[in-house]
Amino acid sequence: MEATGRPALYVCSVLFILTEINSELIHIPSLVHHGVEGEPLLLSVETRFPLDKAEIQGTWSHTKPSGTRTTLVTFTKETAITDMMRRNHLHFREPNVSLRIQKLTHDDEGDYDLSLNIKFLNKTGLVIKEERTVHVTVDVPVSTPVIKKSPSNAVVEDKANVTWTCSVERGTRVVFQWLRDNVALAHSDRYHFSKDNSTLLISPVRKEDKGNYHCVASNPVSQGQHSRTVELNVYYGPYNLEVNSVQGLRTGEVFTINPGELVYFECQADSNPPNSYVWISKSRNTTEVITEGPRLEVRSYRLAQAEEYLCRAFNNVTQKQDEAQFTLVVASLGTGKEKHTQDGSPVSPLAAIIVCSLFVIGCMLLFFIQRTCHPKRVLMSIYNRPFSEQKRPHRSGHEDATEDFGIYEFVSIPGKMESAQPSCRSLARLESLQDMHTTIYDVIRHVPETPSHSLLM
Repeated sequence: MEATGRPALYVCSVLFILTEINSELIHIPSLVHHGVEGEPLLLSVETRFPLDKAEIQGTWSHTKPSGTRTTLVTFTKETAITDMMRRNHLHFREPNVSLRIQKLTHDDEGDYDLSLNIKFLNKTGLVIKEERTVHVTVDVPVSTPVIKKSPSNAVVEDKANVTWTCSVERGTRVVFQWLRDNVALAHSDRYHFSKDNSTLLISPVRKEDKGNYHCVASNPVSQGQHSRTVELNVYYGPYNLEVNSVQGLRTGEVFTINPGELVYFECQADSNPPNSYVWISKSRNTTEVITEGPRLEVRSYRLAQAEEYLCRAFNNVTQKQDEAQFTLVVASLGTGKEKHTQDGSPVSPLAAIIVCSLFVIGCMLLFFIQRTCHPKRVLMSIYNRPFSEQKRPHRSGHEDATEDFGIYEFVSIPGKMESAQPSCRSLARLESLQDMHTTIYDVIRHVPETPSHSLLM
């Protein structure tokens, strides 16, 4: 068992070593080359083994895109045999296995195959075979592209198509790209490209197509070459017509101005070429042209309470028009800061009414409380009692009720709520809300000479 296992282990070790060596014997930095016509091209090969310790034998062959295969060079470490038809076109110097093409032509395109046999000296005689394929393209650099537009003049939106073409005098395998205002264009319902992108058709043209166009041409051996910029002018509109004024108060389509105020209105719309404007007054089911141009001047003292106006914009090229109608009302708005426009933050009339109402209600409540709960009025209510009530017995300890009349002073006696005089209970309730004490009359300041007369006063 042991004798049989050792040879097998030895063979596996040798195969592992050979595999590792084989994977790094030669290296080609680039398997694809984009060559320039008329320029040299080197198909570089790096050998990763010592040439003086091995024998080599190999070939370079060329396969054209059509499938035709030709052996270019057969070589060993000491000699090289080059195809007689390519001897002045190729350069191969032993022992380096790289191949140099002196001057590229279109016929040099295709696949270049390297087949290399390697036999190491002082070994078992095992020959290792290496094969690599390099793809080569040959292109002509791209010249500056030329852009053209048809028709060359401005076009009307929704009525015309525009065709753009981009061409180059020199260049192979050219790729074209279209840009408007430096933004790349892509295929859409209205943007149609040819197979190589050299032609762009816009059908139909619209407002958003206006701008500056240019094309970019490139190929594998040329960076992007930019054409000159060509402007596309599109006639469109009018769009987004509106009437504005910096004066008065605007609510929707209604302008309110002060009596006697001079007001200016501006009529604007997006259009190319610019619109012609007409201002029309509408009153009593009749219309009257007031003036032409984008600006209207109105003097409010010439108006009735309300009048309707209309601004009409017309594009002479597109033959399209649009109208904006508004109502002008004459009413007092105040001056200065009392005027508000939609651009500001006007105070809501409802909010003002609510605030005023609350203020009035508060004042009324305060006045009512003052009149019903004032201490002076409590004393006056005591003075104005009927004489019969004044004569009845009481708990003051005096023999005659006339001795009870006079000016009194308030004295607080805690916990005596039940012993308070009936005539003083209403006043005691008011004071008890503050300190929870009972207040009674205690000191007589003055006794009138005729009590009956003093009560009536």
